Amino acid sequence: MKKTVAEYRIEHLQVLDPQGELVSDLPDFARDPEQLLSMYRLMTLTRTFDTKAINLQRTGKLGTYASSLGHEAAHVGIGSAMRDEDIFAPMYREYGAQLWRGVKMSEVLLYWGGDERGNDFSGPRHDFPWCVPIATQCLHAAGAAMACKLRGEKRCAVTVIGDGGTSEGAFYEALNLAGAQRLPMMFVVVNNKWAISVPLHLQTAAETLAQKGIAAGIRCVQVDGNDVLAVRAASEEALARARAGEGATLMEAVTYRLSDHTTADDATRYRPKEEVEEAWEFEPLLRIRKYLQSQGMWDEQREEDLLRECANKVDAAVEEYLNTARMPVSAMFDHMYDEMPESLQEQREIAIRYEGSGGGH
Repeated sequence: MKKTVAEYRIEHLQVLDPQGELVSDLPDFARDPEQLLSMYRLMTLTRTFDTKAINLQRTGKLGTYASSLGHEAAHVGIGSAMRDEDIFAPMYREYGAQLWRGVKMSEVLLYWGGDERGNDFSGPRHDFPWCVPIATQCLHAAGAAMACKLRGEKRCAVTVIGDGGTSEGAFYEALNLAGAQRLPMMFVVVNNKWAISVPLHLQTAAETLAQKGIAAGIRCVQVDGNDVLAVRAASEEALARARAGEGATLMEAVTYRLSDHTTADDATRYRPKEEVEEAWEFEPLLRIRKYLQSQGMWDEQREEDLLRECANKVDAAVEEYLNTARMPVSAMFDHMYDEMPESLQEQREIAIRYEGSGGGH
């Protein structure tokens, strides 16, 4: 005898189509014009900052930088849905979410400029620093969510990972813990179709990345990651469920990486030009801007004013970054151990000696 013991389905949420037209009910928050305008303004600021950061790297004023071009809706949608007391465990390109939560653009630049003081950023002090080792941030978030549950706190942990990161063991371990312990957290998979040079179809045979949470026993949903209204609506629902003790959610935000993976990458070597050009037709800023214009909330003059304002803010942040006094080379040793090993003491002395001599032999 054969019988079906379980069936699952993945729902896809979209509020605005690529032309900026409503295709489902408007979420409650989106009925407030100021909420919509705040999200659009920050998405625009994030893109302006991103462009400037890449230019700084190209001119030798910044180290390797991870662009967020095309991810603005996903990141701002997540950040705007969170409360201050929630805990964010980012990857390394979620600037829109972090700027919403109070991180300064100059701090982002400090970090990518090789200064770890940038990781000691403004905003909620309980948020985690940027995490370059792939998927370990998921474990950090799960641990934080476990602590919140044990303390009886109505707080949630949120973490973000890319499509490539869903192949990592740490991702599955965190999912399993979240499901088994009904943790108050949200996993966000920003599916931008490429794990550096590896396309999605070579990473997994799964029809969706959202379904990877099914085996862990957690709620799974897919959203249009270029639709900031859909991302925020799904995030608000997931966080409300988590706060009510209903466990974790895995949300897949489907978008596209419009840039290179980082400034150390050249995506033209592995991505068809036509694919990128087509993706620009679905990009997130265009979509929300069209909707705002159709509602009489936006026009060309406001757009020009916003772009000028964003450029001025970014220039001020760059100036702050460039004028920040450099840390001495000894700083890389001074905060690693409570009691520094003898081998490192010797290395520290050599480093100081080389710094004082201008690096000569």
